[in-house]
Amino acid sequence: MSNSYAGLDDAGVATVAARAGADVVRALYGRRLARIDKGAGDFATEADVEAEKAIIGVIRAARPDDAVLGEEGGRQGAAEAARQWLVDPLCGTLNYAVGNMLVAVNVALRGGAAAVADPFSGEVFFTDGETARVRHDGADTRLAPTPATQLVDVNLDPPFPSAPGFRAVDLLAHPGFVQRFRPRVVSTTLALAWVAAGKRAAYVTDGGDLSESAHFAAGIALCQAAGCVVTGIDGAPIGRVGRGLVAAADDETHQLLMSMIDSRSRHRA
Repeated sequence: MSNSYAGLDDAGVATVAARAGADVVRALYGRRLARIDKGAGDFATEADVEAEKAIIGVIRAARPDDAVLGEEGGRQGAAEAARQWLVDPLCGTLNYAVGNMLVAVNVALRGGAAAVADPFSGEVFFTDGETARVRHDGADTRLAPTPATQLVDVNLDPPFPSAPGFRAVDLLAHPGFVQRFRPRVVSTTLALAWVAAGKRAAYVTDGGDLSESAHFAAGIALCQAAGCVVTGIDGAPIGRVGRGLVAAADDETHQLLMSMIDSRSRHRA
């Protein structure tokens, strides 16, 4: 099995793995799938579990010495492994479970290559850590962020760790926001790939350190490699210092959003 992956670089492994997961997600779409309760209103389905197995199968075959941290299966592989893959096999499970196709399959090597697959468009967004591209119908195109759409995705899912100082919903009520941007609300990190690809002007979410999150690592890597401006909602670099995430197509968009976030935070404080 491993011979089929001979010669693949890390970006190639991430891309093949994400596509393998996406194939499972697409194949199981529309079926009645049992829910696996994870507590606090969160759940997984058979599609999450099977897609993760497919992804890990590729990684195991291509990089047998690497460790994996899966959203469903947890940590696997040698504890002392120098490299670790972060796997979110189905981001947007609630969307998927109710027949909505807005989902993503995320695969990222910590600090390196990453891929985000859209199971239904057939697009796979990927990066080697330096450049970012999208593969569709066998052709690769370099990602080019742009604020032209003026569409900003805002994650409104709880919990709200920065409340009352910052609530994402408050951003939507800012006069400057509605004058300059148009909000979109999604429940999948596919929106980060859209920022990198120029389909969205920005993405905003609350939270803690998202740099090592299986949900966000691949999308963050794509945005950074594509040349987006990526910080926490407090303006700090992504990592243990920063909180949440603001990924913008350019400096102007980022500065505008940060000024709005800051003003809403000071208003509520």
